This record gives sequence, C-alpha cells and structure tokens, in this order.
Amino acid sequence: MSLQRRKFSKEQKLEIVNQSMEPGTDLEALASQYKVHVNTLYKWRREYLKYEQASFPGHGHKLVSAEEQEIARLKQQLKEVELEKEILKKALGIFSSPDRKNLLL
Repeated sequence: MSLQRRKFSKEQKLEIVNQSMEPGTDLEALASQYKVHVNTLYKWRREYLKYEQASFPGHGHKLVSAEEQEIARLKQQLKEVELEKEILKKALGIFSSPDRKNLLL
C-alpha cells in the first residue's frame, strides 16, 4: 500500500513538525493523520532542527545555513573584486603603452 504523494506548503510542514515535537506525540498516528510516511516526518524534523525557519524553502531553492549564505556572498564579492582588478590591469597596460604618448591632451 503506497500513499499518494501530496504537496505541503512551508507553513503546513512547520505546523506538522511543531505538532510532532510536542511531548507524548505518536508520530505514526500523526503521519497517518496527514497521510505522509513516518520517515517523511523524521526528515522534516531533522531539516527543521538544522535550519529552523530557513527550512522548507521550496521552488528549487537550496537550503543553506547563515554561515553558508555568508560564504556565498563573500565568494561573489571576491569574484567582483578580481574582475575589477583585471579591468584595471588592462586599462593600465593600455594607458602606459609607448604608442600612446600624449593620450590625455
């Protein structure tokens, strides 16, 4: 017997996870109530405990912690600075070329 695949919104998943975190909750009964597999509840709980409110992003977005977001932002900033440096090197090469003696007359 397989359960039909259902889609849950972030709010629904958070509500189900919050219910599953309450002391004395029977996870198998909760899973059957929402018609999901109990392993899905465990997966949602792990994701919530790791990422908290950033969990369940949906629409193809990746899950990243705050540290991973900072690393990605710094990597992007580093790429931009390296590109600027290369542009300045090329400009310096053009302006310091012996063929361009009186460029700024």
